[in-house]
Amino acid sequence: MTKEERALEIIERLKREYPQAECTLDYNQAWKLLVSVRLAAQCTDARVNVVVEKLYEKFPDVQALAEAPVDEIEEIVRPCGLGKSKARDISACMKKLRDEYGGRVPDDFDKLLALPGVGRKSANLIMGDVFGKPAIVTDTHCIRLVNRMGLVDGIKEPAKVEKELWKIIPGEEGSDFCHRLVNHGREICTARTKPFCERCCVKDLCKRAGVE
Repeated sequence: MTKEERALEIIERLKREYPQAECTLDYNQAWKLLVSVRLAAQCTDARVNVVVEKLYEKFPDVQALAEAPVDEIEEIVRPCGLGKSKARDISACMKKLRDEYGGRVPDDFDKLLALPGVGRKSANLIMGDVFGKPAIVTDTHCIRLVNRMGLVDGIKEPAKVEKELWKIIPGEEGSDFCHRLVNHGREICTARTKPFCERCCVKDLCKRAGVE
């Protein structure tokens, strides 16, 4: 079985196992997802979802957040960790959205990458979830699982994993596939405990389980 064949079969099985492929960060506007994904670095999505409620109560739109003192942003987002750098990035990002894009989030990958605090993972998340464009989000779950499954071979650098997955994952499937990997990584193919291979819907396809 080629990697492409394995990937397509894994995609189909994960679709059946996790019909709802959704981002676990709460947002109803594109700029809010930008804020949340920055806060999510080294923090759980669940905690971010709680913290941003307080942030948006005080600063309800791009203009307000762009004008907010950085130390006030930091005070609110501190529970997410790395409060100083995250607050600085959020402030600078909102200023750039206000000044260059009229408060709107651009639907161009390179323009997203040019925003303060936005890397490839964040830009791909925005492209896929907000704009419905081809995207592959190489978060920690994605990197762990695609290595275990044999879709990539011992590659841990996010950009390199992304590059390899683009070769075998259809563009229109990428975003939802990565969301399903998060679900599967949390429930079955876990990082901190022994994976629950006996309950895995792709165990007969997985290199870690002995399939070559």
